[in-house]
Amino acid sequence: MMNKKKNELLDLSYDYASLIVKLYTKLIKTKKEYIMSKQLLRCGTSVGANVREAQNAESRADFIHKLAIAQKECDENIFWLELMYENKYLTKKEFDYMIPKVTSILKMLKSSILTTKQNS
Repeated sequence: MMNKKKNELLDLSYDYASLIVKLYTKLIKTKKEYIMSKQLLRCGTSVGANVREAQNAESRADFIHKLAIAQKECDENIFWLELMYENKYLTKKEFDYMIPKVTSILKMLKSSILTTKQNS
């Protein structure tokens, strides 16, 4: 059996993207909300895509750049979740479930960027 090193950030960002796809589907079906939910979908899935891209970075600077993009997308995701909650498109339960997940990813991204910069 191969001992493949687990990448928690990669796994969490992928799982989060999956949750965002499900939330997007629910929002367009039940709330008929297409504009904000599309923005949420784009930035929520972009986090995982950029974390994945960082795994194949051409240099340390490229790695940091990809994670920095993911960090910005994460923060944008928080914005859309807050706005949608404030305007009653998300329930308190949905909001309270999603925010800690995206905040945790954001903290991991910031930490990874800082650690990589310090080790340069």
